This record gives sequence, structure tokens and C-alpha cells, in this order.
Amino acid sequence: MAVADVGRLLLRCTDKPGLVAAVSAFLAAAGANIVSLDQHSTEQSGGTFVQRTIFHLPGLTAVRDVLERDFRDKLSVRFNMEFRLTEAAKPKRVAIMASKDDHCLLDLLWRNRRGELDMSVVMVISNHPDLADQVRPFGVPFLHVPAIKDTPAEAERRQLEMLRGNVDLVVLARYMQIISPQFLADVGCPLINIHHSFLPSFIGAAPYRRAKERGVKLVGATAHYVTDDLDEGPIIEQDVVRVDHRHGIGDLVRLGADVERAVLSRAVLWHCEDRIIRYGNQTIVF
Repeated sequence: MAVADVGRLLLRCTDKPGLVAAVSAFLAAAGANIVSLDQHSTEQSGGTFVQRTIFHLPGLTAVRDVLERDFRDKLSVRFNMEFRLTEAAKPKRVAIMASKDDHCLLDLLWRNRRGELDMSVVMVISNHPDLADQVRPFGVPFLHVPAIKDTPAEAERRQLEMLRGNVDLVVLARYMQIISPQFLADVGCPLINIHHSFLPSFIGAAPYRRAKERGVKLVGATAHYVTDDLDEGPIIEQDVVRVDHRHGIGDLVRLGADVERAVLSRAVLWHCEDRIIRYGNQTIVF
């Protein structure tokens, strides 16, 4: 579908009668045509209401600021509504952070080059120099910021200088450093992380070895938004693959990496297409 003059309106508020009608009437009065509308309420009455509306409005870029202001004044205040209005024709600016593992990073760069992900990768930041040669063919700047054990805040300060105001999303593609609450507060955009689904059962080092020792029947991965609570942010996507006694540790690592790539790419795609609405520590994905 063509994206010129296509807007995306996401909203969340307490459910009450007339919400869908009010939003539809506002867009119609602005000259917009609704292309699709998805909605959900957590209860039959008085729950939390969320909605994703895709609309076409000729000359959207020129009137976007006025449209957003009018929506805030006429509907957001009236319904105590949180909302976000974006243009489909403006891809999200994305930074990818990685360490030494390359599978998630290279998969995102490859999918983006193929046009499968609606985003613009503006930089790759790594605490190791190992992946620089692999990133170079994609034409994306590779920035090496070493992790400083004694003064980790210094490394985060340098990262923030590069990220703040320049990106709409940060993707942790197997970035093996803990993100501080201060970094989250200062970066000014969401972060998406990927990890194996063994957490919390197989935390710490060598999770696949420990999983093999326990005789697991499934390996998988989880993509989630990053919060102050380590690996406990709102889950966006999960998947698993079945394994059995014939799979060695190397097989589990390989199969797990396949799932990590797929799960992370779907989570990033859905975020960049404005399909996700956060609700408490959960997400609703349309």
C-alpha cells in the first residue's frame, strides 16, 4: 500500500461510550478517509480502551501539526487520552547496539537492505570492535564505545551524545551490557531487547549448556521493551522451536539464534509500523 499522505493514530484511555464515533467524526471533519481501524477494550465496561487507526489525508505533512493540536484540544483533553500521531512515509530512525554476537545485528541490517523493515538505520554502536568489517558493506556508521568496567557511566555518556535527539528507537541486538536507569531516562526513545526465553529459569552464563543438562524440550526467544527492571519489560513477541535428546549444545545455540533473529525482527517491524500500544507492563499488538 502506498504510504504518501497516510497517517497512523494510536490512542489509549479509559473506555466509555462514543470514543470510536468521536475519533471517526474528527478525522472525517478533517477530510481524512479511514483505511483501517483496530480497537480493543480490556473490559466490557470501564476498562482501558486502545485503538489504532490508519487514515489517508491529502497534504498530511503540511497539516500534521495543526491536526495533532486540534486532536489534543478537542478529544485528548475531553477523554483524558494518551495518543500518538505519525506519518507512514517517515521511517523511524534506528540505532542498533551489539557486542560480539553478529546474528541479530546482521539479520536486521540484511532485512532492512531488502526493504523488509520500514526504518532507517543511522548507526551501529558496539562495546567491541569485532563486527566493524561485517557492518561496513551495509553503509552504516560503526561506532566503537568500549565498556569501561570502573566507570561505566562514561561509556553511557558517550553513547548518549550520539543517540539523544538523533534516533527514534534503539535496538539491543545481543548487546551484553546492563543498561542503567539513568541511560533509559536520558536517551529519549524506546529500547527493544532480545534474549533467550530461558529466563528466569536459566539466567547467567552458558544458558544453553544448562538447558541441555535439564533436558529441555523447547528453546525460544523473547523481545521486549527495556525498563528499569532487568529483562522484565513489556513483552512484544515470543517464539519457540521444539528440541529433543538428539540435539547437542551446539544445536541448541544454533536453533536459539534462529528464533532470536525472527523474534527480534518482528518486534522491530511492528514498532516501526506503529502497531504496538503499551498497557501497564504489557503490550497490545495490532
